[in-house]
Amino acid sequence: MGAEKKWLYALFCAAFVSFLIFLSSISGFSSSYYAFSLHRRFATPVHHGPGHPPAFGYYISGGRDDSDRIFRLLLAVYHPRNRYLLHIGVDGSEEERQKLGMLVKSVPVIQAFGNVDVVGKPDPVTYMGSTNIAAMLRAVAILLKMDGGWDWFVNLSASDYPLITQDDLSHVLSSVSRDLNFIDHTSDLGWKEGQRIKPIVVDPGLYLARKTQIFYATEKRPMPEAFQVFTGSPWVILSRPFLEFCVFGWDNLPRTLLMYFTNAVLSQEVYFHSVVCNSPEFKNTTVNSDMRYMVWDNPPKMEPLFLNTSDYDLMAQSGAAFARQFNKDETVLDMIDQNILKRSHNRVTPGAWCTGRKSWRMDPCSRWGDVNVLKPGPQVKNLGDSVQRLLQDLSSQSNQCR
Repeated sequence: MGAEKKWLYALFCAAFVSFLIFLSSISGFSSSYYAFSLHRRFATPVHHGPGHPPAFGYYISGGRDDSDRIFRLLLAVYHPRNRYLLHIGVDGSEEERQKLGMLVKSVPVIQAFGNVDVVGKPDPVTYMGSTNIAAMLRAVAILLKMDGGWDWFVNLSASDYPLITQDDLSHVLSSVSRDLNFIDHTSDLGWKEGQRIKPIVVDPGLYLARKTQIFYATEKRPMPEAFQVFTGSPWVILSRPFLEFCVFGWDNLPRTLLMYFTNAVLSQEVYFHSVVCNSPEFKNTTVNSDMRYMVWDNPPKMEPLFLNTSDYDLMAQSGAAFARQFNKDETVLDMIDQNILKRSHNRVTPGAWCTGRKSWRMDPCSRWGDVNVLKPGPQVKNLGDSVQRLLQDLSSQSNQCR
């Protein structure tokens, strides 16, 4: 090759590389891909247990057309130290589950830490039936098998959203016993005794492939004498020791109550509550709160009201960890992202572990350092004050299983 041709070839190569770099800088792909390939090999190890911040096992569930909402919620609550299980029920399509899986794989940090899974074989979920509690127990069992490091289990639906960062949540709960169970509960059943507990119902989702509603038996049953029924919110933050007790069941109580509540209306509102409060080992570990912000009709209906921008100020100051429920792409979610989570579109919520430079084309969490370090934000005071009020007297009547 002549000198002139070599010079032209070098010039062409330089121009081509420059063009690729220019395209990459516009799309932001180059920096993200480089961070993934570099940090997958050199990611900081995740440390769990005493002396390290607590970690959480998240179960995020939804139904048909909820893949985008579940993905957005995942990004909002993501942290490399946690474990996540995503579930779209049988009413969703296989294409939705594949789409959700592809969205998860598109996030470099999730690829690197491998701490997010999507349920491939979905569970049927009948709103008022026992398939709800069956799906949740399966999720607990999967999370226990997949990861030995998380301390608390958190269940969220596609219509939920966080009001704090994961650094905030871990920081506040670092100072409390990891045996505590945050579960709204009471033995004052009121009208629920006659309408929820005594009626005998069957959930066809347990044995039919198609989705259908529960049906009632003609007779009612008396209240149990072998144990006391407790009820409360289905949204919980439960400790790993308690859930190991429920799943592994060295005592027969969890299985006995599961069989009984299989034929109860909305078993997710009574099962964990009754197990924890009838167990001598765990009944003194309850904190009477679900740590959720909700607004109800008066008198309350089956579900809380949908939240919007008019609720933002009260939500932000509530000291709650999560809020529900929201319509898809509700404007107030953007306000939470911008003002509380500091999260950009299609990016995870930044924490102390994110070391990249923040810009319109680069995700600060496309590069990471020590994932065991926390950096609480402004919302940590509200959450901390709320938890301290709950913990001021664990032996008080409001916290005891009564």
